[in-house]
Amino acid sequence: MIEIDGKIVSTDLLTECFACDIAACKGQCCIDGDSGAPLDIEEVDILEEEYENYKPYMTAEGIAAVEQQGFMVVDVDGDYTTPLVNGCQCAYTFVNEQGITLCAIEAAYRAGKCSFKKPISCHLYPIRVVEFSNGTVGLNYHRWAICSSACKCGKELALPVYKSLKEPIERRFGEEFYKALECAEELLKENK
Repeated sequence: MIEIDGKIVSTDLLTECFACDIAACKGQCCIDGDSGAPLDIEEVDILEEEYENYKPYMTAEGIAAVEQQGFMVVDVDGDYTTPLVNGCQCAYTFVNEQGITLCAIEAAYRAGKCSFKKPISCHLYPIRVVEFSNGTVGLNYHRWAICSSACKCGKELALPVYKSLKEPIERRFGEEFYKALECAEELLKENK
């Protein structure tokens, strides 16, 4: 672990490799898990405001889940998360012609119909952001067997986790934080 701008960062973000290989995993991270994707409280309002813009991209089951459960649910840990269809698949998803589960919100965003790209926890994955009781923020690398193809692809490209997630890291923490991660990676290499 290292500290950057008051945040505790797992060095795995700098040393482990990762490059999402959605053609191989088929978007399984949007289907499996104990609960929905984590949401920031501000994102709940955005999901509600943008609903009519991304709703046409959702499945009928997803729409029903949102209309029954709301734009977010509180999971067993007390965290805000996306609602699920039948306790499994994120309500904000759909499956394309290739059988890949995709984000309806992001599809609407890419089509210019929605101003919100997707929840930041989804955009940052496999980085998980943890807020400790003292206010400190931690960034961890979440390992999940369904991402084994992404790990393999990342190794082939020699692409560290953080480099594959430049856009969401800058979206959440800013460009200077990303540059600090680059410097930290260089320092780690020099000290090996």
